[in-house]
Parts: sequence; C-alpha cells; structure tokens
Amino acid sequence: MTDTWTDPGQVLLRSRINVVPSAYRGVSVTHSTDSFTWESLTAHFTGREVYRRTRFLVVHEPNGVWLATVQRADPVPLFSPVTSVEILADPTECTFVTDASIDTAIPSNLARAAANHAPEAKAVVVEGLYSHISFILNPQPLNIHVTEVIPPTPAKLFDQVRRLLEVAEDLPPIVAHLDALTLDSFGSTIASGHYLLPCRGSDTEIIGARTSYLDQRPDREDWTMVGCERSAQIHEWFYGDHPPMVSFCPREREGSLGTATITKCCLLEESIEIENGRVVVPWGASLVDIREAINELARTWDPTWTTV
Repeated sequence: MTDTWTDPGQVLLRSRINVVPSAYRGVSVTHSTDSFTWESLTAHFTGREVYRRTRFLVVHEPNGVWLATVQRADPVPLFSPVTSVEILADPTECTFVTDASIDTAIPSNLARAAANHAPEAKAVVVEGLYSHISFILNPQPLNIHVTEVIPPTPAKLFDQVRRLLEVAEDLPPIVAHLDALTLDSFGSTIASGHYLLPCRGSDTEIIGARTSYLDQRPDREDWTMVGCERSAQIHEWFYGDHPPMVSFCPREREGSLGTATITKCCLLEESIEIENGRVVVPWGASLVDIREAINELARTWDPTWTTV
C-alpha cells in the first residue's frame, strides 16, 4: 500500500514505515558546530528561510546526524520561512552512510543500503551515486526470495531481479535474497558412480563420479540423472526410458509456497504463473516477465510505504 504524504501538520511521519522522499532534490544538507536538542533544533530552523524544494533537512553536528522535515509558509516563492519542524530521527537513531554504488532515487536501493550498513537504525541517510543524498525512515522492506539452481553462476534469475530493482523508481522498498539450490548437492542424495546433468553449460562435476550432459546426447550408460520433468521428457525422447533421477526443480522447493518468492520452471514456456503468494517464471524468462513477477509480488504482499 502506497501513501503519498501531503500534510506534515496532520500526520506524523516519524511513526510511519518505509518513508522515502519522492525526489532527492527535496533533501537539504547542513552542518553545524553546535550540538542540538530536540527543542533547540526545532527553534533553530523555525523562521529560517529554505529553498522552495526543501522538504527535509539532514543536519550534521558534533554528536551525529539529525533528520527532520519542514513545512514552509508558502511553497511558491524561491525561498520561504519554515513554519514547523518535525524531527524524524535524532543522532542516536540516525546513521549516515556513504556508498557510491547506490542510486538514491530508488527505494529498493535505499532499503538495501540500510540492511547492509545499518540494519538497526531508525533512519538511514545515504550519500550515493553522483553524491546525491536521500534517506529511508523505519525501513521494513518486502523481502523476496529468488529460488534458483546454480551453477551456472552468477545466478541468472537472481541477477535479473537485482538489476530490475536497482532501477525501479515506482516499486516499494524490496530486498531480494538468493535461495540457491546447488547441482552438486543433489548428486549426494542418491549414490552413483555416474551422473547425467541437463547441460554442459552448468560446468558442474560431482566429486568421485563421472559426469555426462544430456544436451550432448551421449551414448546411453548406467547413470543417475539430476534434472527436472523436462529433462526426464528429453531423456525418454533420446533413449526411450526413465533412469533413476534426482529432481532439482526449484518450483518443488519445500517451504516456498505461501512466501514472497520468485522461482522458475522449464515446463512454463510463455507466461508467468501465480500460486499462493509466489510467482513462477519460465526458464530463460525475459526481463519483461521478471518485472511482471516482481509487480505481482508487490501487489500480493502489498508492503506499506510512504513517498513524500
């Protein structure tokens, strides 16, 4: 659920979750050699002129960083006096982070910076790419799990999700987590001296055993296949039988139903499927498919966030 904040005099922002500026140009930064209290900070800025775009103040002082929002007497003139100040976080609650990899215009990037650098902070102010500064207040991002088989690495689906979130200005704060299923770990579930894997592109070898690849269409041997339903179908087409098999289908991952999860299935060829809180995309899904999947998770789980 997205709230657009319009009247700081009526609704306190300090208590809201996932508060992010709609534009970082509304965040002004100032430095002071004096230390402030809540009362003195409010008194210091009340009546002072601020630029008409200014909605928030990041105040550096000897004890740390304050974060506040201000209301102006008139938004039309180039400068206007401050009529009210709401303190969003004091130096015991606010952390200032410098991370040049973060585009601070993107809510998910701010949430990721908060999780990586200051997970316990009430407010995290980030100086990021282009030296632009923004913040997230009371970060509680939607955590989504990306279930994927590796290798190959990097995990493609997870990387696609990550890249989309890094440029999604219109999505709530979301942090993606890789839930990796490794091919070599599946081999240990059934002992065999020879394993058949789906494709050579995985570049996987299982220690202590021979490895063949289904996409190379090797001569039929006595092997255990590590694959999925599509692999079994291809094997039957090639050889006319079903070998002993360990399934690695990420869609069958226990515990993923009922969670905010994106996974994939090679039996899907054209579109995504939504099932009990998770989204399944085709193997080799396009960025368009994956963006649709992220949109569906955001709609389904509907995290509260406030753009201001």
